[in-house]
Amino acid sequence: MATTRYFEEQALRKRTYIRREWCEQALRSPERIELASQNRVRYWIYIPELGAHLRVVTLEDGKTLHDAYPDKAYKEEAS
Repeated sequence: MATTRYFEEQALRKRTYIRREWCEQALRSPERIELASQNRVRYWIYIPELGAHLRVVTLEDGKTLHDAYPDKAYKEEAS
């Protein structure tokens, strides 16, 4: 899986509990996807071990991991 330098040197270093397989799972079967500013794509998935949704951010290609963190403010979109 491709990653940015920021992901390797900052995101994973600050959040040592984040697992790469969670990030891969978020890209494969996300609960929600959103296009973000700066040509980024956001993916969310619920991770029971975290007890929260994980937000995974990729570059515009939708494959290169840039950031990942628990999103405690996540709210499901109204149906």
